[in-house]
Amino acid sequence: MIEVTEHTRNVLLEVAKTKKIYVEGNFLKLLKAPKGDKEFEEYLTLCKEKDKTTRRKRLEVTKQVQTQNKELVAKQEETDALMVELQEALESAKNAEWEAEKLRDEAEKAKEKALEDLDLMQKRSQFELIGTIVRVALVIIIGVGIVTTIMYGLAMLSGQDTQIIGSTWSNMFGILLTNAFSIVGTIMGVKYASEKDS
Repeated sequence: MIEVTEHTRNVLLEVAKTKKIYVEGNFLKLLKAPKGDKEFEEYLTLCKEKDKTTRRKRLEVTKQVQTQNKELVAKQEETDALMVELQEALESAKNAEWEAEKLRDEAEKAKEKALEDLDLMQKRSQFELIGTIVRVALVIIIGVGIVTTIMYGLAMLSGQDTQIIGSTWSNMFGILLTNAFSIVGTIMGVKYASEKDS
C-alpha cells in the first residue's frame, strides 16, 4: 500500500472538485488514506465506486462489441454462403447458355443438312426426269428414222421412183436431228434456269 502525502492528497482532491477526474484502475487498490482523514477516505470510496461503474460500462461495451462481432461473423458467413450460391447460379446460367448455343448450332447444322438433302433429291428428280425425257425423245427419233429408212429401202427394192422419197428421207432426218437438239437444248435451258432460281 502507498500512503498518500499531504501534497498529493490536496492535488487529487482539487482535480476531483474542479475537473471531475478521479483515480481509477489497479492503482486505486494501492492507495491508502492517512489515518483519520475522512475526506480522503470518502474520496477513495467515491473513486472505487466510479471505477466499478466504469469497469461495468466497459464490460457492457465489450459484451456488446462481442455480440456485434458474433452477429457480423454470422452475417459474413451468410453473405459468403449467398456468394457461393450466386456463383453456382451464374455458372449454371453460363452452362445453360452454352448448352442452348450448342443446341442452336446443332439445329442449324441439321437444318443445313436437311436443305442439302432436299436440294440433292430435287436435283436427282430433275436428272431422272431429264433422262426419261431424253430417252423417250431418242426412242421416238430413232423409231421415226428406222421406219423412214425401212420405207425408203422397200421403195428402192420394189423399183419405185425414189427421188421424192430420198429428198423426203433426208429432210426427215434433218428435222429429226433439229428437233432432237431442240429438245436437249430446251431441257438444258430449263435445268440451268431452275439452278439459277434456287
